Amino acid sequence: MKTKTGKPECKLIGEDGNVFNLIGIASRTLKEAGLREQATEMSQRIMREADSYDAALQIIMEYVEVE
Repeated sequence: MKTKTGKPECKLIGEDGNVFNLIGIASRTLKEAGLREQATEMSQRIMREADSYDAALQIIMEYVEVE
């Protein structure tokens, strides 16, 4: 389900906080919403640009609406 921002809702709160787990959940959410290219782009950006856990979360939040 997409929100007003056009991003799909993604339940990350209460999940295992391992960054790779969160990337996987967000990626799966994007793919289920028909946004396969964005899922790939998000994962690549995190691996290339994120130099911290917080930076990775910020990138994830650009693609999904965290709930």
